[in-house]
Amino acid sequence: MRALAAVVAAATLSGCAVVSALGSLASGPSAEMSDGMRIAERYRVSAISDRRFNHADYWRALAPSLRSERLRVADVGHSMQGRELRTVTFGTGPVTVLLWSQMHGDESTASMALADIFAWLAASGSDDLRDRLGERLTVTFLPMLNPDGAERFQRENAAGIDINRDARRLATPEGQTLKMLQERLRPQFGFNLHDQNARTRVGRDGRQAGIALLAPAADAERTWGPVRSRARLVAAGVAANLESAIGGRVAKYDDAFNPRAFGDLMQTWGTSTVLIESGALPDDPQKQELRKLNVAAIIGALNAIATEEYTKADPDDYERLPFNTGGAYDLLVRGADLVVPGAPPLRADVAINYDDPVAREGGRVREVGDLSAVVAIDTVDATGLFLHPRNEALVREGARALLPIGARAVFDLREGPQVTSRLRQRIER
Repeated sequence: MRALAAVVAAATLSGCAVVSALGSLASGPSAEMSDGMRIAERYRVSAISDRRFNHADYWRALAPSLRSERLRVADVGHSMQGRELRTVTFGTGPVTVLLWSQMHGDESTASMALADIFAWLAASGSDDLRDRLGERLTVTFLPMLNPDGAERFQRENAAGIDINRDARRLATPEGQTLKMLQERLRPQFGFNLHDQNARTRVGRDGRQAGIALLAPAADAERTWGPVRSRARLVAAGVAANLESAIGGRVAKYDDAFNPRAFGDLMQTWGTSTVLIESGALPDDPQKQELRKLNVAAIIGALNAIATEEYTKADPDDYERLPFNTGGAYDLLVRGADLVVPGAPPLRADVAINYDDPVAREGGRVREVGDLSAVVAIDTVDATGLFLHPRNEALVREGARALLPIGARAVFDLREGPQVTSRLRQRIER
């Protein structure tokens, strides 16, 4: 895994302290994660390099891998708008596993990772790990469960329904297909593959969450029966591996039982299910590092199931994970005097969110004032400097101007209140 920047901000601020809640990466991935990431790099499907892609482009990119006799492809349903829902199955072993991705159309990281896994599974030659998985497991993948949403890069399907809230009613053809597969395959293990908000942190004051895990509750009391307990052991192994690669960036998802959600009901229906939520990492605008981590984590989990090594996992590796926490801004400029034309400078912090928080593009002003208690993914300490909104951020009223909430976040940090004072840095993205 290539080195990632420890801090990613809207701009690199010469002379300004950038205090990041992100922190540093772990010292190095475990041997298992290293092997998985080497697989991800070697078998990366180059036709998919942007996290926005549609159904046709995705299956076109998979076509070379799907010619392999090792992979069995089946049409198992259609989306509301008639796009094919397909499974890819590998192996003939006695233990059954079901993985599904992109049931939210704008959550594509795992679909990219599955493309790379298919390329590895289809590759020629012998591979002890791949052979072991094929002999001991039967793994069915259902990538891009929501192709209509993917077409528009939106969460919901063509009817505006969140498929992951359709597990009880089963009104959507996509939800019906997933339930049909669960009933047909009766998988012992399941993986529910998602992306989460890029502004999510690890715990209250932690770093930006790269990945969150969950062994979903099977009932409102959140009891630990054998099905959920098996899922926790698998998740514990995944957590330990991920911590070795991105220490401090792995969180636990909210475990409140949701009777409409597929992960929770899969657990209720007898499938030991692990939720993997990809968040965001610094300097990873297309989630290619997270893609690689997903490949390694999934292959590692499948191997743990095939070898039954998961039974030796320490549940505390899962339990000690801090819960996800939201509510962070993307960037906070703190301590500067704000200079609005036509008015004297005033002390005001400025909070900024990006239209695309993963790529950190399209910054907008979201709050101005005393933000001393506000948390942000990145914080710029601009104490002693003057923050000048540029013309694109202002609404002009003759000689005066105002800075509206929602304005483009384009500012100059200067040493004085005059627009001719020395420019320290521009904040723009």
